[in-house]
Amino acid sequence: MILCDFDGTISAEDTTDTLLARFALPGWERLEQQWLAGEIGSGECMSGQIALLDMTREALDNCLSGISIDPAFKQFVALAQRLNVPLKIVSDGLDYAIQRILDRHGLGHLTVIANHLEQQGERSWGLQFPWRAPHCRCANGVCKCAIAQRVKGRVLMVGDGHSDFCVAAQADHVLAKGSLIGECRRKGIAHTAFNDFSDAVPALEQLLNSPDGKCPPFSFNPLMPWRTHD
Repeated sequence: MILCDFDGTISAEDTTDTLLARFALPGWERLEQQWLAGEIGSGECMSGQIALLDMTREALDNCLSGISIDPAFKQFVALAQRLNVPLKIVSDGLDYAIQRILDRHGLGHLTVIANHLEQQGERSWGLQFPWRAPHCRCANGVCKCAIAQRVKGRVLMVGDGHSDFCVAAQADHVLAKGSLIGECRRKGIAHTAFNDFSDAVPALEQLLNSPDGKCPPFSFNPLMPWRTHD
């Protein structure tokens, strides 16, 4: 099973941050600072931030139409399908936003596990947490660890940031970009670093064709250090 993060991994930008920067009333930055300082969990932070959004659905959809995804992600999905490996989007972001973006790129068939965005008024919004786990160590809205634990068989995690740190330690292998690379190195987690999905496609093929389920070593290019695969 491939569990793949969305914001910053598939999408070129963080969808929630984009919406907050454009539509949120004052106060959302303070909540972000409290989360970064460890004073509140991710779920509490996001719930408070979403409550500060002041936008119509039309404005939301127009904003989402401008958010792009990694163009090679379609190839990654096609390879997983050809090799009969289930792939799910698992994100601590917003289900409506993720589904809308995927639909626009012909990827609406993918399963999306995320926080539920709910319109409460013409310009007001709230957040529900159908995937929250009571004992989540990170107090995330979506507990990726709990989802990974339900998988029967091996788990390949694909991600880029803090919401993936905990689940990375439980996965059999990680395709890591961004700050997740450093976390995997610090914790000695089996991983393959990638810059974009044009790197991840051959890495996935080699990983799945390897008898022991491990990626063979890649050549190190000093001019492109992000293409090292540990």
